[in-house]
Amino acid sequence: MQNPETTLPPGGPAKPAQNPAKMYETGKKERLFLVFTAAFCVLLADTFFWHGPTAGLSAAVFAWYVLTLGYVGSGPLALRSNRVLLLYNLFLALTLALGSNWYFRFWNLLALLVLLPVHALALSGAARLPWWRPAMLWERFLLLLQGLFGNLGTSRAAAAPAGKGRSRRALPALLGTACALALLLFLIPVLASADALFAAATADLRQFIQAHFTAALWKLVWGLVLTPFVFGLLYSLRHPAPLKPSGAQKSPAADALVFLLVLAALDILYLLFLAVQSAGLFGGAEYLARRGISYAQWARSGFFQMAGVTAVNLTVTMASLTFSRREGRAWAALRPLAALLVLESLVLLASAAWRMTLYVSAYGLSFKRCMTYWGMVMMALFLLAALRKARKPGFSFCRLAFPLALAGWLVINCVPVDYLVAKNQVDRYLSGESAAVSVHYLAYSLSYDALSQLERLDGGRPLASYEGDWWVEGECLSDLLEARRADARAACSDWHTWSLSACLAASRPS
Repeated sequence: MQNPETTLPPGGPAKPAQNPAKMYETGKKERLFLVFTAAFCVLLADTFFWHGPTAGLSAAVFAWYVLTLGYVGSGPLALRSNRVLLLYNLFLALTLALGSNWYFRFWNLLALLVLLPVHALALSGAARLPWWRPAMLWERFLLLLQGLFGNLGTSRAAAAPAGKGRSRRALPALLGTACALALLLFLIPVLASADALFAAATADLRQFIQAHFTAALWKLVWGLVLTPFVFGLLYSLRHPAPLKPSGAQKSPAADALVFLLVLAALDILYLLFLAVQSAGLFGGAEYLARRGISYAQWARSGFFQMAGVTAVNLTVTMASLTFSRREGRAWAALRPLAALLVLESLVLLASAAWRMTLYVSAYGLSFKRCMTYWGMVMMALFLLAALRKARKPGFSFCRLAFPLALAGWLVINCVPVDYLVAKNQVDRYLSGESAAVSVHYLAYSLSYDALSQLERLDGGRPLASYEGDWWVEGECLSDLLEARRADARAACSDWHTWSLSACLAASRPS
């Protein structure tokens, strides 16, 4: 009698089971949105690769949300945080079509590159960590990688439903055709350069292709290359797969005595510094002159350094309140010292703002100085949030700081900074308060919003009369303004680079 445990199956020992292919739930909706995704990817290639990262980005963001919400559905918008971030991202994208300041366009691009994936993965429901936890950024980054690279087979599954041979080969045929055409477009000019007779025979064909198909075909190729990644991400949003838990991790905690000593040293240092500062603030120019320091020299130095110091103080304060063990006398003494450091930082920030105001009163506004004012206001709000954290250790700093940062950035995007800077500089020059105005800085370093203020100057005077500028001999302000208006008209002629700021500048009479 044979032992059933040792009996071999017919045909020999069983082969180990191979990993089954990943199965995807696909249907008519997936096939339809695969086409929409391909169209979106062509739009993305057209805007990002052909016209610059920020050109046409407003349209791309709006198209992304139409695609995402159409495929995933509007159910996730029942959460208030999802609705707020949706409106925020749409408005931030809209600012790219309203203004023409390169600084804001660059930083808005970076902000959207972070906020769009964060919001998309919040819509999926795969994220476990709430939005106010800083660790959620890492979690959603991993989910983004999983969506982009973990579902590359969804495009093929959607384009090739089981049991339909023609549909199964549609995607490979499309990819093969696009690759073949791309190779032909590359090789025909090479062969034409190698043989004059072939070049003459294909001259009309090459000219026709170059005029009508070259750019369009490359955009199509790039769009098809991007489609599997973007559609895989969309599929992961509709069919979320949370990350595998890596086990409970305790937050690191150090002895509060370490941070207590650091805070005590900083508090003493800033008390001494503020005592010296008060002598300059209240002693005036006479006191400074006795110390061998001019009032102008004292006023125009230090505001950037003090604004930076407050950022360091905020970091130290939050690290102390977050990573200290909340027990014993050291922890009890740490909280008032942290609160004292925050108050000292607020005084330092007020001193920096006072010095900046003195400097602006002497030299006028600039874009950098306006942004410094905005940065100091935001730092003051963060310090007040840290002060509340010192009073109530259970308070979540990031739950207040994140919305403050987003709201503050949206507000400064809505302020016509370039217009205000140009108006301030021109007003000072026309009133005689300033002997010079840097017209090239206002015209070229700022956006088109500054041109309306430059028109208040005498356009017939040569630029040499406005001190401090590089200039072309014989060039007048009217020539410079006309050149900038021509740039604005060129920007308005293409929807990728159109902006309301450029449109208003282009429409002004010469």
